[in-house]
Amino acid sequence: MIRQATADDRKALQALYEAFLNDPPHPSHLGVTLEDELAQADEIVEDGLGFVAEEDGQLAGFALGRRKAGTRGVLTDLYVRPESRRRGHAAALTQAIVDALEERGATHIELSVETGNSAARAMYARWGFTERVLTLQVPVDELKRRLGEHPDDAPSFGSVHVQTDDVNAVARAACQWISRQGHTEGTIVSQPWNGWVAVYDEHCDREPPLLQRLARELSDRMGAVVLAIGLERGEAVRYNLFERGRSVDEYLSVPEYYGPLPSGDAVALGANPTVVARLTGGDRARIRAVARTASSPDDLPPAEELLASIATEMRIDGATHGYDGAASLPGAVPCP
Repeated sequence: MIRQATADDRKALQALYEAFLNDPPHPSHLGVTLEDELAQADEIVEDGLGFVAEEDGQLAGFALGRRKAGTRGVLTDLYVRPESRRRGHAAALTQAIVDALEERGATHIELSVETGNSAARAMYARWGFTERVLTLQVPVDELKRRLGEHPDDAPSFGSVHVQTDDVNAVARAACQWISRQGHTEGTIVSQPWNGWVAVYDEHCDREPPLLQRLARELSDRMGAVVLAIGLERGEAVRYNLFERGRSVDEYLSVPEYYGPLPSGDAVALGANPTVVARLTGGDRARIRAVARTASSPDDLPPAEELLASIATEMRIDGATHGYDGAASLPGAVPCP
């Protein structure tokens, strides 16, 4: 039986709450005591938005809700004892909350669930709940440590390497494209190194996606193999390899550095040693060994060291710095 909770249910609710807080996966209510939870439950019950399921004269579960701003309602708590599950109590309790919130003008229901509670998440998905907001959590000490070690203004820099000895052609094509982006200075083109001409641009250092676009443009315009390679935010190494304007390989040392990706997309950001070896002349086995990926920068060599190692195996010189480091290169060609 489902009925509205009353103040007389407080002792029984306390027992259910204790079971709820000790039922794995444990709710991550950091620093919140049982009394804190019960005080909030008292308010909700008094407001008429608490319901309990009775079974054989005992409380088998409870549900609590709140009316929020706009037309939102929230299912704040839902719990059924393990021995009373799979009997429809959860659905019936939720229906009671939904009806009560709808009477008060709610048109949408929200809830929070532990990411590790796969059973609850599957049930809510069957009921039609979908992810709209993701709540993230980190210990304060860990956040302070990481902010101190890896601030958002950590250096990003990169370079573009064109497989040619024609410096003037590269300079002309690169500077024309960069000027179309509204930039008229801050670009340097190197003399050939091992059959590659490098391009450095201070605007591309600040905006890594520009580096990739420049590389694609040069590969398409010159019909050449072109590599964009660099360091992003001081932590992640990325390269993009183009052949005749077509992307043939993309690598990011931490595939989900900028956020979660579908598994296929994350795998695609791993290096393709066969392609890299064919286009750069590097050793396939060495490239595979060096160009590794991981879920965190902490699981890889320091980013600048990793960048240098990958460039070495690709037989690319001048990839370990950006525009600032290129300004004093001997024979460097500025944009005309």
